Amino acid sequence: MLEVKNVSFAVAQNDGTTQIIKDLSFTVPDGRLTVITGPNGGGKSTLAKLIMGLEKATGGSILWNGTDITGLSITDRAKLGIGYAFQQPPRFKGMKVSKLLELAHGSPLSEDASCGYLSKVGLCAREYISREIDGTLSGGELKRIEIATLLAKKPALAIFDEPEAGIDLWSFAMLVDTFDKLRASGEQTVVIISHQERILQLADDIMILQDGGIRAYGPKEEIFPQLSQMNMTSYSCMTAERGNC
Repeated sequence: MLEVKNVSFAVAQNDGTTQIIKDLSFTVPDGRLTVITGPNGGGKSTLAKLIMGLEKATGGSILWNGTDITGLSITDRAKLGIGYAFQQPPRFKGMKVSKLLELAHGSPLSEDASCGYLSKVGLCAREYISREIDGTLSGGELKRIEIATLLAKKPALAIFDEPEAGIDLWSFAMLVDTFDKLRASGEQTVVIISHQERILQLADDIMILQDGGIRAYGPKEEIFPQLSQMNMTSYSCMTAERGNC
């Protein structure tokens, strides 16, 4: 179980300190799929980075399965079973896709197994396993490969930051199906940052984050109807037909 207790995050600026995350407290139960949504600039990606350790909380604590991970490094959190897919993935010139998948998995993978992970994110697998993760890949291709590596790693807690960004509609449909299967299995705890309605519809729980605070959090059946009533410009593109905003 993920527990966030009174977590804050502030950044120093020339005119003072700006609070990005403001005294957040919540829990994410094991085996559930939670979607964090809300207007742009509300602190969603910052919260995901705090959980992964990419940013350090300036107040409060974060616990994973009872262990206080607030002061742990990204590496130590990964060893405890926490995985993260970036909104804008890094490139690794000289490393092939097949090798990255093996590193994520932690052991050698057959070509069929590697292709299976790539197929789940909408890539024609055998065209990609020998590609290098460099500037020849588009942003959308890079995004899908990174999601495939997180699927190969199978972390106990998987965090996806706007997985729909830069992905075409056909690949997005396959990605939604993959998330639905993850949710149905209950084998992983999944946290997704997203504005996309089809992903929101997959959620067990939805959190609405606005101005660094929790506006609403609970079962999808209770929270989703509230979204259409909110005056949030970030939801102007929330339709089931569009793959990204």
